[in-house]
Amino acid sequence: MISGKYFEELNIGDVYEHLITRTVTETDNLLFTTLTHNTQPLHLDAEFGRSSIHGSIIVNSMFTLSFVVGVSVSDLTLGTTLGNLGYEQITFPAPVRIGDTLRGVTEVVEKRESNSNPSRGIVWFEHRGYNQKGECVCKAKRVALMLRS
Repeated sequence: MISGKYFEELNIGDVYEHLITRTVTETDNLLFTTLTHNTQPLHLDAEFGRSSIHGSIIVNSMFTLSFVVGVSVSDLTLGTTLGNLGYEQITFPAPVRIGDTLRGVTEVVEKRESNSNPSRGIVWFEHRGYNQKGECVCKAKRVALMLRS
């Protein structure tokens, strides 16, 4: 079943507040961090985290980025994207901690028809992630190759 939007359905300035939220658990962070072979002690070592500027373990930022993009898929690109062309301007303005609840928002910020294939279009999405306090914890621009209807 295709629930994603086709190129023509995506308009610059459209904002999508994704309904899926997630409270990040220690297991989420541990699994993601070890699966990606990221041995940064800020993500794995409670004592190291306590002695850091953060005062605790912080969640792997790639987990945060993956969540923020992932929750957009069923609303925007499920079955209608041919792939990601790139990510730009990725920032993490505030750390995510174990127990934070994340939500995602996506805005269509740019689009154009494909120069090489009339059945495709290119769309720039700005994904933003927020914690339960409303603090922005992730912001990224993604470029996707989209099907036209």
